[in-house]
Amino acid sequence: MRRVFMGGLEVPVQGLGCMRITEDVTSADERAAADVVHRALDLGATFLDTADMYGRGRNEGFVGRAVRHRREEAIVCTKFGVVFGAGDDWRIRGDPEYARAACDASLRRLGTDVIDLYYLHRPDPAVPVEETVGAMSALVAAGKVRHIGLSEVTGEELRAAHAVHPVTAVQSQWSLSARGIEAMIPVCAALGVGVVPFSPHGRGLLASVPPAGQPPAHGSSPPGAPAPSLAGALRDVARRHGVRPGQIALSWVQHRAAVWGVPVTPIPGTSDLRHLEENIAAAGIELSGPELARLDSASAGAR
Repeated sequence: MRRVFMGGLEVPVQGLGCMRITEDVTSADERAAADVVHRALDLGATFLDTADMYGRGRNEGFVGRAVRHRREEAIVCTKFGVVFGAGDDWRIRGDPEYARAACDASLRRLGTDVIDLYYLHRPDPAVPVEETVGAMSALVAAGKVRHIGLSEVTGEELRAAHAVHPVTAVQSQWSLSARGIEAMIPVCAALGVGVVPFSPHGRGLLASVPPAGQPPAHGSSPPGAPAPSLAGALRDVARRHGVRPGQIALSWVQHRAAVWGVPVTPIPGTSDLRHLEENIAAAGIELSGPELARLDSASAGAR
């Protein structure tokens, strides 16, 4: 798979979001789930994304076990900043003391001595982002983290953070049905920061566009389903390339790298080997100028 540089970190043009892999996986079938990670590594999608909040640490433990014997092949990325309380209650915490403790806990769960890319999952409204990033910079100096990233930040927050320590990547939702991040992409381009889009399939809705004339699987379009013009554009372009609409949606995200002049590595998530291979195949789809223009037009106004 083609690779690009985000700062000093070399990454493939597509990774794997691991959150969904363990959502419904029990210990009895963890081996099948690990097969998805191993196949991703085999195909070059070595950029693996997890977070300490996914399964309250369980996902990190799974990723660590899955790559234990292939650690040098994997680029392990995780996040901190979400603290659970009673039940499903949670809050954001970004103070330096917590950043240090969270990093050590993630290292233990991942079974590694260094995290390749460590993100602040959300800025803490009670702590200046510069203070949190200062603590993350200290983790780099200590050899516990190689590169730092931010998730769900504004352009102003990114500039403030980058002034303290170089930010390698920003993670945010980006798809044909969610284009709000484009307001701050010029800041990423100006600072040389890469972009890691999550939910490039529009939380699955762009991957489930039915063929023309076929009703939705459940009889009616789910909330947030793509507009008919976008669904039609995806179907038409997919038919010309002999692929599925979801692969075109993913390819569109990857083409944002050339449009905006930033390295872009989307992290579609799946627990299915066939879907994984389809997603990775999308990295090789070359969309024409007219095809991109039609998709852009059909998704105009998406936020």
